[in-house]
Amino acid sequence: MINYNKLRDAIKNIVDESPGSISVTFCDLDEGEKFSINGNKKSPSASMIKLLIMLTIFKKVELGEINLNEKIKLEDENKVDGSGVLKELSCEHLFSIRELLTLMIIISDNFATNILIDKVGMDDVNKLGRELKLLETSLERKMMDVGAKEKGHDNYTSSEDVASILKMIYEKSFLSEEMSSLAIDILLRQQERDRLQRYLPEDLKIASKSGDLDNLENDGGIFFTEAKNYILVVLVSGAESNVAAKEIIGKISLEIYKNIGE
Repeated sequence: MINYNKLRDAIKNIVDESPGSISVTFCDLDEGEKFSINGNKKSPSASMIKLLIMLTIFKKVELGEINLNEKIKLEDENKVDGSGVLKELSCEHLFSIRELLTLMIIISDNFATNILIDKVGMDDVNKLGRELKLLETSLERKMMDVGAKEKGHDNYTSSEDVASILKMIYEKSFLSEEMSSLAIDILLRQQERDRLQRYLPEDLKIASKSGDLDNLENDGGIFFTEAKNYILVVLVSGAESNVAAKEIIGKISLEIYKNIGE
C-alpha cells in the first residue's frame, strides 16, 4: 500500500532543496489519489502548450471541421528556428495535418506547430482551454515569435492544467475513443526522453510532452507501469541551468517510480 502523504513529503523535500520555481502534480489513475505542490502556479509553458493545440485539432476532427488527411504546403511565413526538422526542407513539400501534428508532438517541431495554429486559430485554442477550465493555460503567441514576447505575450500553463489534459486523454472523457487512442499513440512516440525518464528504465512506456526555454524545463506524461498507471507533471523554471532543471525532474520522477513499485 502506497503512503501518499509520505510520498508527497518526499517530493516536497526535493522541491524545497532545489533552486528555482518548481510545480508538481501527481495522479494515481488506478486509485484516484492525487497531490500537487504549487500545482496552480502559472508558468511559461514552452512547448507544453502543444498539448492543448493537439486537443483542439482532434476536437475539430470530431466535429467535421478538420480532416487529418488534408495536405498543407509549407509556407515561408511560418518557418522558424528552434526545435524540429521542417525548417530544413523546401517550402514546396506537402504534409498532412496528421503528419504535422505528429511532428509537433514527438519532436516538438515549431514550424509544424505554427502551421497548425493558423489552421485551427489561436482564439479557438484559448476558447477550448476556457471551456475545459484550464485556468492558467493560454496561447498568446506563435512559436519563436520574439516580437510578441518582447511585447509581453507568452504561452502559459500549470502542472494542474497539464495533468488535467493528460487525464482527459487517458480516460477518454473529452475526445472519442478513436481520437483519445490516437493522442496516446502519438505521445508514446515522444523522442525527448531525458527528463521524466532520465533515471528510469528505457523500455518504460510514457506518453509524454516536454518543453524548454532558457533555464526552464517542463515535462508531463502518462506512465504505464506493471504496478499501476499514473500521471506526473513537473515544471521547473529559474534553475541554475537546463541540465540542472532536467536533473530535478528526473529526481522527482525516480522518487515517484520507486514508491509506486514498492
